[in-house]
Amino acid sequence: MKLPRRKFLHLAAGAAALPVLPHIASASDYPTRPVHLIVGFPPGGGADIVARLIGQWLSERLGQSFVIENRPGAGSNLAAEAVVRAPPDGYTLLLVTSVNAINATFSDNLNFNLVRDIAPVAGLSRDPQVMEVNPSVPVKTVPEFIAYAKANPGKLIMGSAGNGTGPHVAGELFKIMTGVDMVHVPYRGSAPALTDLLAGRVQVMFDIMTASIQYIRADKLRALAVTTATRSEVLPDLPTVGDFLPGYEASNIRGVGAPSGTPTQIIEKLNKEINAGLADPTIKARLTDLGDTVLIRSPAQFGKLITDETEKWRKVVRSANIKAN
Repeated sequence: MKLPRRKFLHLAAGAAALPVLPHIASASDYPTRPVHLIVGFPPGGGADIVARLIGQWLSERLGQSFVIENRPGAGSNLAAEAVVRAPPDGYTLLLVTSVNAINATFSDNLNFNLVRDIAPVAGLSRDPQVMEVNPSVPVKTVPEFIAYAKANPGKLIMGSAGNGTGPHVAGELFKIMTGVDMVHVPYRGSAPALTDLLAGRVQVMFDIMTASIQYIRADKLRALAVTTATRSEVLPDLPTVGDFLPGYEASNIRGVGAPSGTPTQIIEKLNKEINAGLADPTIKARLTDLGDTVLIRSPAQFGKLITDETEKWRKVVRSANIKAN
């Protein structure tokens, strides 16, 4: 039996739309089961704390558990690759940090491309670092430090949390912009480097503020400046490095990413809820206590930030010839 042309076209159009309907429904109903937020660092650190703060908020707002899954290893590359390989359905997310942007150039033989393979979802926070010296170093300002370092080339030791880490590249950027000659000594984490800085075996460090704030307040370390573009609410009297070196900025950004190809509706839903959380006074106050500032961004804005960070640190890693151990 022949169908009238109009009826045939109507049925054909309806059939063509059928495969799309479950996809749209799944996005509008998302999430219908627990979501895993993969963190490439051990429990208890700043990244883990921020992830758990936003995970709890999302669990309460969206009615499903957001499980924080710590997968440290290979400088957070194991976590990133696990998310890249996960189905793009919104149920596996990545806590994206500046370490991922640095690793795009620093790490050899990556099996993924951060900008291409991770879809930006939302920003979370910006974590400042602080430029600090042992009190035995006879300087109190960044200009005094630059003058002292140039008068004593190769005699100052700069400790860091490890080769290719945020504190390391922050110090290398400072060296590039000032032309000072300091010896870099990488440690296995911030804690042992701080121990040697306190003891005077290391003279200077660029380190996350949360790790050093107690020593700065106790006058066991002398803070010279923060590395962010603006002053920190935690140490409001401390200038920025950029006040003396225009254009200098080094901070650890944190945000959320998803496998490339994740439905736009899911990304937009997560972005809306995360931004609502960052605007919540309780969460904002908690981040401020950590020394962070909130980073409210659209997916496109966060994506541009990741791209910019990747390009900025690519130039530093290559200029300083930083190699993986």
